[in-house]
Amino acid sequence: MSSPNFIDYVKFNSRSGKGGAGCLHFHRDKLTNKGGPDGGNGGRGGHVILRGNAQLWTLLHLKYRKHVIAAPGNGGEEANRTGADGKDEIIEVPLGTIAKRAETDEFLCEINEDGQEVILTPGGRGGKGNAYFTTSTNQAPTHVQPGEPGIEEWIILELKLLADVGLVGFPNAGKSTLLSVVSAAKPKIADYAFTTLTPNLGVVAYRDNKSFVMADIPGIIEGAAEGRGLGIRFLKHIERNSLLLFLVPADAKDIKKEYAILLDELKKYNPELLDKKRILAISKSDLLDDELKEELAKEIPTELPTLFISAPTGQGIAELKDLIWKNLH
Repeated sequence: MSSPNFIDYVKFNSRSGKGGAGCLHFHRDKLTNKGGPDGGNGGRGGHVILRGNAQLWTLLHLKYRKHVIAAPGNGGEEANRTGADGKDEIIEVPLGTIAKRAETDEFLCEINEDGQEVILTPGGRGGKGNAYFTTSTNQAPTHVQPGEPGIEEWIILELKLLADVGLVGFPNAGKSTLLSVVSAAKPKIADYAFTTLTPNLGVVAYRDNKSFVMADIPGIIEGAAEGRGLGIRFLKHIERNSLLLFLVPADAKDIKKEYAILLDELKKYNPELLDKKRILAISKSDLLDDELKEELAKEIPTELPTLFISAPTGQGIAELKDLIWKNLH
């Protein structure tokens, strides 16, 4: 997942097609001078449809598409022929995409399955032709309906990544290094804060050809819920995770305090995040000897599973995978 191409928010104008008008026509042929009404109905206007695509992971392809316009329906024709429906405009989106109305912030739909289709903006209905209005008392109606107008609205699409495990930690805690070691993801890694500016996803291989998805989001700092650092923009990406993996480096001044700050920021953003299963991993533990580990173990929170890991040396990585899998299933 390359940083500049990760787009998780787009706004565009969605316009469905106008319905086709009904046809006013009376049957005529060489044997029939004054036949009955045979004007057909108009076709419906094209819908604007969202479709889930498991191969997409960003809304980048919609970033510069500001107008999505579906085709209008065709008018009805003689001989009771219904006009053709307008062509639907299908927008493919990654799984985890939410659609909202821009003006009211009203929730419209959510795409969570590959191939799932939802009509975002319905097309106008086709008008009725004069044949439709024939009755026993009015056998030659001259009345037809125009097609229903299409709908025009501004839509916001937001992507919330679907991953099994979300990595939570301060900047430079070793989240990207861990992701690069356990998966084939290649996030940017450097020795300074906020190296990761956009989320990264990686598929972690487990035993017997099993796997799970891990998401690395930019580091959280104290005050993130109020907008400090990169703020809460990326916290939404861990709302869908089944498990939160907290990463605190072994060289932190106070491991228990750092964990408490991270937990507090998540609580301020969305208290429901605290209902998720949690694991605490002490990263960069290759810097510690056994004696230091025993000392640190006394300071570590006891209310959740904890283990020491080192991504570069592979220490504790297999145990971490086992613990994650056990908590996921």
